[in-house]
Amino acid sequence: MSREVAPKSLASPAANYAHAILTESASRWLHTSGVVPTDPDGTVPGDLESQAATVWRNISAMLTDADMEPSHIVSVTTYVRAGQDLAVVMAARDNFLAGHLAASTLVVAELARPEWLMEVAVVAAS
Repeated sequence: MSREVAPKSLASPAANYAHAILTESASRWLHTSGVVPTDPDGTVPGDLESQAATVWRNISAMLTDADMEPSHIVSVTTYVRAGQDLAVVMAARDNFLAGHLAASTLVVAELARPEWLMEVAVVAAS
């Protein structure tokens, strides 16, 4: 139902993502808000790697509740505070997607709370 769009006239993506994903005939869509690194007890881990794990665990819970899985993700938008190790953020995304490619945007920005080092919004279709 979804496939990568990769025109030969474009350079390869800069990392492990697709330039574009075409979704045809999807009957169900999931759009998340920015998913923040807050654990169920309301705490926020202090380091980037733990925050990334928390964000993707929270996304996993949303996908499960929607009867979806990581392979249904068609788009990822990641927001990261300046000065963070982008390799950690990208590795967490790649680990969660387990080889599945989605359109992906990475934005370096200030976030709503100073303890948040990152947040992620996804769109999934099935």
